Amino acid sequence: MTKRKSGILLHPTSLPSAFGVGDLGQAAYTFIDKLAEAHQTLWQILPLVPADDGGSPYASCSAFAGNPLLISPEELEKDALLTADDLNAAKVEPAARVDYKKAAAVKLPLLEKAFQNFKAAEKPEDYIAFCEKNAFWLEDYVLFVALKNHFRAERAAEETTENFDAFAAECEGLPLTEKQKKDYYIGANWNSFPRGLKKRNPASLKKWRRELAEAIEKETFLQYIFQKQWQAIKAYANEKGISIIGDAPIFVAYDSADVWANQKLFRLDSKGFPTCVAGVPPDYFSETGQLWGNPLYDWKQHEKTDFAWWTSRIQKTLGDVDLLRIDHFRGFEAYWEVPFGAEDARGGKWVKAPGLKFFQRLEEKLGKLPLIAEDLGIITDEVVALRDAAGFPGMRILQFAFGQDKNNAYLPHSYDKNTVVYTGTHDNDTCRGWYAAAPEAEKDHYRRYMNVDGQNVAWDLIRLAFSSPADMAIVPLQDVLNLGTEHRMNIPGTSAGNWGFTFAFDWWQEGFTDGLKYLSELFGRNEKEEPKTATESPE
Repeated sequence: MTKRKSGILLHPTSLPSAFGVGDLGQAAYTFIDKLAEAHQTLWQILPLVPADDGGSPYASCSAFAGNPLLISPEELEKDALLTADDLNAAKVEPAARVDYKKAAAVKLPLLEKAFQNFKAAEKPEDYIAFCEKNAFWLEDYVLFVALKNHFRAERAAEETTENFDAFAAECEGLPLTEKQKKDYYIGANWNSFPRGLKKRNPASLKKWRRELAEAIEKETFLQYIFQKQWQAIKAYANEKGISIIGDAPIFVAYDSADVWANQKLFRLDSKGFPTCVAGVPPDYFSETGQLWGNPLYDWKQHEKTDFAWWTSRIQKTLGDVDLLRIDHFRGFEAYWEVPFGAEDARGGKWVKAPGLKFFQRLEEKLGKLPLIAEDLGIITDEVVALRDAAGFPGMRILQFAFGQDKNNAYLPHSYDKNTVVYTGTHDNDTCRGWYAAAPEAEKDHYRRYMNVDGQNVAWDLIRLAFSSPADMAIVPLQDVLNLGTEHRMNIPGTSAGNWGFTFAFDWWQEGFTDGLKYLSELFGRNEKEEPKTATESPE
């Protein structure tokens, strides 16, 4: 019988920090202690991969790498790579929201200093082992980042437009605006690399690896340190009986090491540009649909390689977490294909994906897959059949449950046990914010369904989630702390002001711990997993 579990959704960037953004230092251990004290056995995070300039971990330059901004300066001091004076000089006052540009300005100089100290010392054995074990993604990733940094700096200093004009001429006939061409060029999108690099000519790769050797070594160091710190966090959580739920977007960013290093696996034209991109069709929430812009997979090529890239991706990610949520799961049954250059998603079409044979093949190679299917949005009978045939739990969001059909699939009395229920996710408002903005019909249905007066929405919904038949119940920390809409993590469809939620531990009242403990006990969610063996190396 599956044990009933509950836990909290919080990305490490939201942890309190003296360095501008949450990281894998003492605050992460304190948070795990808080979870254990509250008898919670799950910690759900967002993708750990490098974020974009706005802090989004869903638009990353790698599906394999870790975010260097999550590296803890405090842990670097313990490793004698930084000094107490280094840390004290860099500390900043806590802010109401994370500002990623300011955080980078604080942390990147510290990481540079730590690297210089590391470079001057003898390399530890676990560093060599890490490089060897992760070479299949690491070598391309570190070169990619070094190249982008090099060309960004070079182009920012250019005094003529000669090189840009040459790149723009290569884009002739493509559905790109002048601004898009300039953004590609100034941002050093891989398609604007010199031709030999863009086409991954072995001689060009060898030349640039030699010329950028120190930058490559630095990026390798950062990944080693990230993995070392994260594995220590994961081991500590596991020892406390807490499992970590990770997150993996189905698609990857076009300007990523993944696409650059594996161009045949994506739907690209002869110049390396996408022929079609991902999105979702028009629906109740958007008359024009959502145009995400990610390049689509060439699934025939993936099948020819026996899904080798996906196997490596899932295997590596499951080495970092205990369970894994797959974002936009429905894309494995069919995905919305939009022509490259379209203004919105209305002109797209549904195209079949590999479906069950994909997951069966992964399971044959990797064993039982501890995956969670993010099955929100436009879900057909075929998607449900795929999820059930694969045996994955689906997701239910309580904020979506009210004001409609009395047998709405998001109402707990409709749940199957093999389900993960959330009060809300990182894309939702906080429960307090949701209720304040909800139509009166939704508020009325919620009050009658719960037999409450609406004065304590967040904790009413936490109780409903914990009491539901769902095997797993997850609550964003904002709802545990009973916070309002100003503390939400992300507003889908907006490009600024997201991913900045942060908090202070003195917001976490003793009553919140007691409440979680009480509800976990009352609804049979307080059984811990047997302690797992700690991971001693970042492999």
